[in-house]
Amino acid sequence: MKKIKIGLVGASGRMGQEIAGVIEKSSSCELFYPLNRKDKLDAKKAAKVDVWIDFSSPEAFEGVLQMAVKNKTPVVCGTTGFTAKEKALLPKFGKQIPLLWSSNMSLGVAVLNEALKNFAAISHFDYQIEEIHHNRKKDKPSGTAITLQENLEKAVGRKLPEPLAIRGGGVFGVHKIFAMSDEEVITFEHSALNRTVFAKGAVQAAEWLVKQKPGQYQIRDVLFGSKK
Repeated sequence: MKKIKIGLVGASGRMGQEIAGVIEKSSSCELFYPLNRKDKLDAKKAAKVDVWIDFSSPEAFEGVLQMAVKNKTPVVCGTTGFTAKEKALLPKFGKQIPLLWSSNMSLGVAVLNEALKNFAAISHFDYQIEEIHHNRKKDKPSGTAITLQENLEKAVGRKLPEPLAIRGGGVFGVHKIFAMSDEEVITFEHSALNRTVFAKGAVQAAEWLVKQKPGQYQIRDVLFGSKK
């Protein structure tokens, strides 16, 4: 079986190393082109990449997309902390290539986001999201918490209090959603036990994305199918 050639932007970073480890154990794909910020781009090698995975930085995102568009190569991106201008690149480039961006590549978080739709039945409850991450995480609240907030507000049909963001120690990521009435409390909680969970999700997304048409996708599409 021909292996999927993966290009990895940000290969020397913490997430890049995790993704490289997952690819190394895969029977269906190979790490064909690890690329870091200071590396000079090898255009001939880039043209042979089947799909890019990008976990670099918001500032590098547009450059990654421009490189991918030249060869019509799909891109999976898990970078967070985007400005509104950087986020606007998603629909623009999604018209030209298959482009999957998610604030969290965990398949469990994808299921959690889907589960939030059920809160529409008790939209009158009070709600609060709480998230905990390691003390080196720059964005606050996290991209995951913002996505959960957006989906929760969509479900209940109103604005809700901003997520509570806690930073400390080496916590990989804990996200809680509280639904509260005078008589009962429902708590949804997701805990990431290591970075591998995000790496596995990104690689699975890449394997799925190479078969898709140009468009803007999310990690939920890998599990539940595209809405397109």
